[in-house]
Order: sequence, then structure tokens, then C-alpha cells
Amino acid sequence: MGSNPQQVRKRRVFYIPGYDPIHPRRYRELYRKEGAAQAQISGYSLTLAPKRTKGPYGWHVAAEMDGQRTEADIEVLVWSDIVRGSMEATIAGTYWQLLRTAWIYLSTGALRRLMRLRKGPVIAALYPVGMLLVQALLALLLAWGAAHAFGLAAAAAGLNGPFALLPAWMLGLGAGYALLRWFKTRDGKFFAYYLMHDYAHSAASRGAIPAEMEVRLDEFRALIADALQDKTLDEVLVVGHSSGAHLGVPVLADLIRHGLPEDRPALGFLTLGQVVPMVSFLPQASRLRADLRYLSQRTELAWVDVTAPGDGCAFALCDPVAVSGVAPEGKRWPLVFSAAFTQTLSPERWQQLRWRFFRLHFQYLCAFDRPGEYDYFRITAGPLTLAERYRDRKPSKSRIDVPVSKFTSVAAE
Repeated sequence: MGSNPQQVRKRRVFYIPGYDPIHPRRYRELYRKEGAAQAQISGYSLTLAPKRTKGPYGWHVAAEMDGQRTEADIEVLVWSDIVRGSMEATIAGTYWQLLRTAWIYLSTGALRRLMRLRKGPVIAALYPVGMLLVQALLALLLAWGAAHAFGLAAAAAGLNGPFALLPAWMLGLGAGYALLRWFKTRDGKFFAYYLMHDYAHSAASRGAIPAEMEVRLDEFRALIADALQDKTLDEVLVVGHSSGAHLGVPVLADLIRHGLPEDRPALGFLTLGQVVPMVSFLPQASRLRADLRYLSQRTELAWVDVTAPGDGCAFALCDPVAVSGVAPEGKRWPLVFSAAFTQTLSPERWQQLRWRFFRLHFQYLCAFDRPGEYDYFRITAGPLTLAERYRDRKPSKSRIDVPVSKFTSVAAE
């Protein structure tokens, strides 16, 4: 094939986002902005245009890298409507979610075992619990203080007894509730409600896939299966980010079980910033564990898992199959390695981002000013398949690949 082979001239990319209520145009704009920055840094060309395929929202990319031209159609597999529906809980409903979710992770022992992997994502999971409890405490203190002040004012006016106390406490509780409402309307700064809804959504069925989500995953699978029938394509690449990683696992597992066309494009699966153990460690996640086990053995695809210890919201370098306790003999996937933020970002850029935890969780989709082996734009728009790009890459030596989950049952194949 020569010293500079081109395996991909035309590619389709299916991007599965994490728990995000925002319109998918956000991802197009992120790709446009960060792709232009990476192209300038790395010395290649990347141009976006309207999508040329039917189906979900997306965009077309024309690239020239290493003297070779490629085209890619990138589509977002949308489940933001389901996310928005799960975020409609009232204030009282959110506090009920807090109690139920905390009980699920504590009573099953999942929280304790997750702490043995990485403390960062567990702390991130505990953050909304702590923040919501602080908000509730402040609201109660305001309610008590306001009621006390109104009571003193009433007594000074010569009003005593229940006819004075009842209005005072009603006004106090109203003030406390108003404070809770204020916190909720400003959750874009606090992220307490958003994160609580996220973890509650994952834990609500104790790891089982909800019926509504199952229907959506079937739709995703049909779109990918249709792309694999296209003989003009050289690669079909599925990218799962954050919660999208564990959604991609059953999609691809069932796709392969149903049988792939013999004459088909290469199939790649790229998982970024995954939080698989948050679900696979739960008692009813036998379907996900079975799919992890199944997918880890298949020759029909290449599966690469990229995280970074600098991302406090991901289970960095945790092999999602192994730590879930379902690694079979002959396990092939995923290839686990680090995006190494502290090396691939300059010291100046790292200082700018290191405390912006949510921004760092999206760094996998962004430009690196000291790019290394991982480059999102080369992977999604470059001339090599995922398998070829990382054919000789060894897994990170510091990866965690020991079984940790208490629950290892798998659904029947």
C-alpha cells in the first residue's frame, strides 16, 4: 500500500452525545470552530458544508490531510428530547430523585466499588447531592429567619397566638421556596439540577434500558445498518461520548448479532470520556454487561476507548469490560489509552482549562495545541480507518483492567 496509504475516501460518522438537552447544532458549531483551530495547528485543511445524506441532523466535511482528500458525513443520533423529558421534574420531584438515586447506589454497594476505580467521577456524582442539600438548608434557614422576623413584627403590633404565627410561617415558607426557585432558574451556573437529573436517569431502572430508550436505540441501529449497505463508503464510524458510550454498546452488539453485509465498509467504534461503570455496576444492567462482553470479542469492528486522567467526569483508563467483571477469554476490545491532556495541551492552555471540569469533559471533541496520537478530526475526517490508525498502538500501561463490579450477571444471548 506504500508508505502513505489511503484507506478512506468516504466515511459516515454517527455521533451519540451524552446526556445533553441542547439542539445538535451545538456539535456542528463545536466541530467547525475546533476543527479549524486543529487544522491550523496541525497543517491540514478541513471545510464544513451542509450534509449530503438523508437522516438525522448533521454536516459534511471535506478534508485534505497528508496530501490525501477525504469526505465525511457526520450525523448526530439525537436523544435530547428524552433528556429534556427527564429534566421536567419539579423541585420536590428533583429532591425525590436525589433520595432514590442515593439509595440505589448506596444500598447496592455500587458507590463504594466505583470509588475504587476513580474518585473524580464519583465526586462529580456526589456534587449535585451536596449542592442540592446546601440549597435546601439555606432555604430552611431563610424560612425560619423570615418567619421569626414576621413573628416579632406581629408581636410588636400586638398580635399574638396562632393568628400571628400561621401567617408568619406561611410567609417564611414562601421566602424559602422562592430561594429554591431562584437556585433552579440559575442552574446554568450551579449544574446541580442538571447533574441530578443525569444520574437519576441512569439509575432509575437500576441499570436496565428503559423502554423509551430501547425504541430510540433500535432507530439508531437501523440508521447504522443502512449505512453499512452503502458500497461507496470506506468506513462507518460510531462515536459515543460520555453517556453516549454505553448507549453505543447495545446498538453495535445487536447490529452484529443480526448479521453484517459481507461486502461492507470498515466498522469502527470510538468511545470518549466514558462513564460505563455508573450503569454497568448496577444490579439490573445484565443487558449492558452481556453486550460489553459480546462486543469485546468481535472481529467485525475496531473499538478504541479514549479517556484522560485530567477529565474528572470520566472513568479514565478504566477498561469498561474488565472492570464490569465480564471480560471473556480471548478479549480483543476495547483498546484503552489516554488523551493525556497534560501532555497534549500546553502548560498555558492546561492552566486555563484544568478547573473547568465540564469543558474538559468535552476536550476530546476539541483542538489540542500539542497534538499527540489522538486527534478527533483526523479520526473522523482523515484517510485512515480507526483500525488502521491504531493498529500498532499498545494499551496504556496505567489502565485499570481488574474486575470491580459486585454484579456480573449477563442477559441470555
